[in-house]
Amino acid sequence: MSLVALGASRVRYETVGYFRSPDAVFFTFLFPLIMLGIFTAAFSSSGDVSAGPGTTSISVGAYYLPGMLAAGMLLSGVQNLAVDIAGEKGDGTLKRLGGTPLSPVSYFLGKIGQVFVTGVLQAALLLLVAGTVFGIALPTEPSKWATFAWVFVLGIITSAFLGIALSALPRSGRSATAVVIPIVLILQFISGVYLQFYLLPEWMQNIASIFPLKWMAQGMRAVFLPDDFAALEVGGSWDLGAVAIALLVWLVIGLVLSRLTFRWIRKDA
Repeated sequence: MSLVALGASRVRYETVGYFRSPDAVFFTFLFPLIMLGIFTAAFSSSGDVSAGPGTTSISVGAYYLPGMLAAGMLLSGVQNLAVDIAGEKGDGTLKRLGGTPLSPVSYFLGKIGQVFVTGVLQAALLLLVAGTVFGIALPTEPSKWATFAWVFVLGIITSAFLGIALSALPRSGRSATAVVIPIVLILQFISGVYLQFYLLPEWMQNIASIFPLKWMAQGMRAVFLPDDFAALEVGGSWDLGAVAIALLVWLVIGLVLSRLTFRWIRKDA
């Protein structure tokens, strides 16, 4: 079989395995939806959110929706793959795969394809529940959905490569969650997912701007928030050009790091 055919077969294998893992489904697939429900229920009593006097007001759920979509991409790619691949190294799965005709390219295609499939399903479910259960008005302009498409594709592929690269950090499969989850959680807090980004200290905003989650969240806010909210961003605009550049840079970094760090077994094994 060709590399692409093997990769396609691995996508199906990885996706089925993903949904058979309850902890992966809860902590990566359903987690953004659960958090959106919690934030909507907890803060709706404080009233709608606006960018300032005389500007458009939106519900609390509508304000947090872009951040949850961005967090879903990070969880599906970075957290899911980093923990999963580290576990496969620890239990000997990668060592056994190294003795088969499966190439690292086909293995990568399977992992990235699984992240893309589950990421699409997760985003679709999140948007469906947001519109039907929480009554959040979704965009109707085709240009908004075009922006959503390229931000999502860049974000999910970037997250997948960074997850593969990060899987080299844990020393064992059992330590993977202890290493990866705090990194992902801290990024969510400083990147405008759980906290309003414009209210964070400038030094924290600067740190968050180094990493891709901030740019994914900013791109999603450009899609789902009224244009009045652009004034709250750094520079007073959505700056989608910077979003694209930042995600492309991190995509290349993730690809290079994945290539340099990935081994069927650890070097020190």
